[in-house]
Amino acid sequence: MKTNENNEKPTLDNSRRGFIRKGGLLVASATMVGLSGMAISCNNQNASAKETEKDEEGEEMVSPNEDLMREHGLLNRMLLVYDTAMLRMGANEEFNPDYINQTATIVRNFVEDYHEKLEENYLFPRLEKANILTDLTATLRRQHIGGRKLTDQMLALTYNGRALTENDTQQLLATLKAFNTMYRPHEAREDTILFPAFKKVVSKHEYDSLGEDFENKEHEMFGEDGFVMMVDKVSEIEKQIGIFDLDQFTPKI
Repeated sequence: MKTNENNEKPTLDNSRRGFIRKGGLLVASATMVGLSGMAISCNNQNASAKETEKDEEGEEMVSPNEDLMREHGLLNRMLLVYDTAMLRMGANEEFNPDYINQTATIVRNFVEDYHEKLEENYLFPRLEKANILTDLTATLRRQHIGGRKLTDQMLALTYNGRALTENDTQQLLATLKAFNTMYRPHEAREDTILFPAFKKVVSKHEYDSLGEDFENKEHEMFGEDGFVMMVDKVSEIEKQIGIFDLDQFTPKI
């Protein structure tokens, strides 16, 4: 998620030490070819160093809160898949329940077993230790548990392409509605209340360190480009059910 176009991270030798070493060469060269030549070379070298430092800063720019909120954006796209399923199935239109199963599987693996575990293991305990937003964290924990139960039901109802009875369809619709009804205010409260408060109860050093911990955990569970891979999977589902084109949601006025 945080690599440059060549998937290479600049090293200390290539940036700061390399800059110092090359700067020395430029000084020596200036003695031989004149100050104007040195000025041009230094300007070029400074521009290169600034680009290198920009890359290095880019490695540190994705904070824990930004990471979590970006994952909320992915969750919102999956809620839109559920919305589409409810709309079409509720109108007795054809909708393959396998798309619900695929989406619920991503929710289980990426949201519930990874994203929510980060919140439960790193954010909630720090706020609770500081005696801040303890009622909110208690509610969020209960909602995480409730969400997992709803996902269990979705996966069971749509397992292995099984045909849905009328009763199954009604139960699935109720489950999808309960999930979306809970998660939209859930993530909105985290984005606007919980995450800002969390940043205030930890030091800058700890905050930055947690960002590295989150990234390492993601790589451990999903590989180097885990988030991008999940976005691609959701995008493919959106294409299959016809909601990928963003412009279709633009009002015709």
